[in-house]
Amino acid sequence: MKKIIIALLAVTVFAGSAVAADVIEMKKSVSFKHKAHADAIKDCTKCHTKAEGGKIDGFGKDYAHKTCKGCHSDMKKGPTNCKGCHPK
Repeated sequence: MKKIIIALLAVTVFAGSAVAADVIEMKKSVSFKHKAHADAIKDCTKCHTKAEGGKIDGFGKDYAHKTCKGCHSDMKKGPTNCKGCHPK
């Protein structure tokens, strides 16, 4: 019984680490508000290969300018100009 309780506590403690950070600081002074995007989009596969999230294959400048900017344009939400994402 002790082992089960310890295992449940360990799962509870480490479960939070499986969730991505609220804000991710990226290159070129871009602050990406992950939680806000996840709450708004509700479908992780719009950006990630898997529903569980993880690294985005091919992510970089070209991906962000095409995919992120394109989504902002389609949803009519979020910045679509340079200074909107790169304030500095």
